[in-house]
Amino acid sequence: MLNQFSLKGKTALVTGCKRGIGKAMAIALAEAGADIIGVSASLEEYGSMVEQEVEGIGRKFMAYQCDFSKREALYEFVKQLKDDFPKIDILVNNAGTILRAPAIEHSDAYWDKVIEVNQTAQFVLTREIGKEMVARGEGKIVFTASLLTFQGGITVPGYAASKGAIGQMTMAFANEWAGKGVNVNAIAPGYISTDNTEALRNNQERNESILARIPAGRWGQPEDFKGPIVFLCSEASDYMHGGTMLVDGGWMGR
Repeated sequence: MLNQFSLKGKTALVTGCKRGIGKAMAIALAEAGADIIGVSASLEEYGSMVEQEVEGIGRKFMAYQCDFSKREALYEFVKQLKDDFPKIDILVNNAGTILRAPAIEHSDAYWDKVIEVNQTAQFVLTREIGKEMVARGEGKIVFTASLLTFQGGITVPGYAASKGAIGQMTMAFANEWAGKGVNVNAIAPGYISTDNTEALRNNQERNESILARIPAGRWGQPEDFKGPIVFLCSEASDYMHGGTMLVDGGWMGR
């Protein structure tokens, strides 16, 4: 049974892998046997913590740096990636950003950056890497969604819009590619202890109200995503298409 979860011989591209959930996902895929291609806006070319941990497991790691808020940089990255790696078996669209401001103060610049990073860049990467998967008749694609794929949030209208779009893109790609051997799914994190939620955790009132609503009674940790990502990238999930898996401590069950 456990052989269904093996990723030996696979190559996985993980975006936003320098820290937090993305780093935990990259390490989990390596532990399951995959070699890792990592990309983040500020990922070191050599010697990053994620590289050290992946290579410590005995898997290969190749680092790239790309600012997904810049369309030209994204296309340059895609071109280089295809030259370096003709075959990518797994794509994990985890890179993202969040900019907080009340709706009446949420500037065009905030909106444009969040949508470009969280939505447009992920569409382009999925289209460009996914077309190769479709041609081969196999591949696994996982988006990082959010509780705000289902809810509106507070003071993050651009982020909420982008994560709502992730849920729709997951289904849209799956509708076209499920019959072509490519699985497209998403993972929706709940409230996780990462850089993105530091402001919430530092606000005593918000922190207490959030914890009171989580049935599990704690903030999630990046390591909580290791099992789900391996599952969605392995043969064990071959009949899953277009779904969004909640990893939220029971939040949405309330």
